[in-house]
Amino acid sequence: MYKHFLDRWFRGLVGYAFGVRFWDGSLKTYGEGAPAFTISIKKESVLGEIARNLSLGFGEAYMRGDIDVEGSVPDLVKMFHGTDLKKSSLSFGAKIANFILRQQHRGRVGRAQKNVEHHYDLGNDFYAMWLGKERLYSCAYFRSSQDSIDTAQEQKLEHICKKLFLSSGETLLDIGCGWGALVIHAAKKYGVKAYGITLSKGQFEYASQRVREEGLTGQITIELVDYRELIRRGLTFDKVVSVGMFEHVGLKQYPEYFVATDKLMKLGGVGVLHTIGKMRSGAFDPWIEKYIFPGAHLPGLDEIATTLNRFTLRITDIENWRSHYALTLDHWLEAFEMNIEKIRGMYGESFVRMWRLYLAGSSAGFRYGDLDLWQIQFTKGLRNDLPITREYLYQK
Repeated sequence: MYKHFLDRWFRGLVGYAFGVRFWDGSLKTYGEGAPAFTISIKKESVLGEIARNLSLGFGEAYMRGDIDVEGSVPDLVKMFHGTDLKKSSLSFGAKIANFILRQQHRGRVGRAQKNVEHHYDLGNDFYAMWLGKERLYSCAYFRSSQDSIDTAQEQKLEHICKKLFLSSGETLLDIGCGWGALVIHAAKKYGVKAYGITLSKGQFEYASQRVREEGLTGQITIELVDYRELIRRGLTFDKVVSVGMFEHVGLKQYPEYFVATDKLMKLGGVGVLHTIGKMRSGAFDPWIEKYIFPGAHLPGLDEIATTLNRFTLRITDIENWRSHYALTLDHWLEAFEMNIEKIRGMYGESFVRMWRLYLAGSSAGFRYGDLDLWQIQFTKGLRNDLPITREYLYQK
């Protein structure tokens, strides 16, 4: 039954050339031209899992090795984005399981720490193999599609600093500072006094070491602390930035996050919020939620704007870097595959399959799906003295 259903579904897909090797050894090709990939389905039982939910069923079967993919994994995920089966509703039991999972992963302080550790404390050596020299785990900015990942990430740092209008002697807070690249760039080039916070022990240790090596100990503070703790200390900053952290806050914690941002910014201050999102908000798909980013939520612009409007925070500019993130992920996946044997030796085959699918799937999600990257500039209070065009971002 499942084989007949699958064959009928594959024959109905237009614009894709691929092969399918079934559990009985038979091979069928679909579409016209040379197949971009071949799916090997080793057990008939996995089709029931896929029918209940394409993302979770396929992802878990691929991780176990019950499904293999020969050829382009990004092209495979592109096909999934173009089919109605991806949007099929979950069974009642699957909906309940996903609801429970989301409740367990909500962004309270203690839970937020565990969510960060799940993903970001896999080891600094792991991320160093494929992120690039600055270990920036967020969307780069490509002035040209031919830019290297290191060039594009350097351009991202400068783009953000210009949007913040940094001046020597100002204070800058980076909420979710990662391995410290942005605060170091801002301190060295613009002379600010920077404060970076993270919940990842690995990031904290590496960023602290880099600050010491750069001779910036008196100019940069790195701390392993939740942003909500800074309010209790009564700290305020001229500028506030957050890059790739807001996705992990969780929908119910949005008001709390922006209350903190409002209290931590001085009147007249400028901020930049850099976050993955969607046109219509929602959770990550079930497989990503379970294995990659527990507790994460993808904001819509309406949610961000509505919540900001409760405070004195005013949006002054919005960019969508969707295509930039697809290019960033292409570079990461290429570097990941170049180091595949080392990674397999460190974490095993299931981990390799999980991360390959995550990186390839994310690239396809930005290029063909409904993922966006919002970079939002805002001020605390009304500012009429900011440039009225973006020309200042490209001036030397």
